[in-house]
Amino acid sequence: MNSRIQALMGLARRAGKIASGEAQVEALLKKKKGYCLILAEDAPGAYKKFDQWAKDLKLPVVVTGTKHELGHSIGLSPRSAVLILDQGFAKAISLARS
Repeated sequence: MNSRIQALMGLARRAGKIASGEAQVEALLKKKKGYCLILAEDAPGAYKKFDQWAKDLKLPVVVTGTKHELGHSIGLSPRSAVLILDQGFAKAISLARS
């Protein structure tokens, strides 16, 4: 996993600008919230569940790292999905992945 993306996710969490875990992400996507969806590479179920939904909402999807790495980067237990709720953080993460 890209260390820049990990750092940005940690900052976003401390700023209160993320939702993590499938239940939280699903609830916010239903409300059409969020600017960037980050999914773990080792979570094919989450990818299948959220990819088309994110495309319908025109959200960029970043598939990176493992569930353990995603959870560690935000200081929580392993997570398969993280939704960025701030446009600035989402843009920075999109730029960091390329």
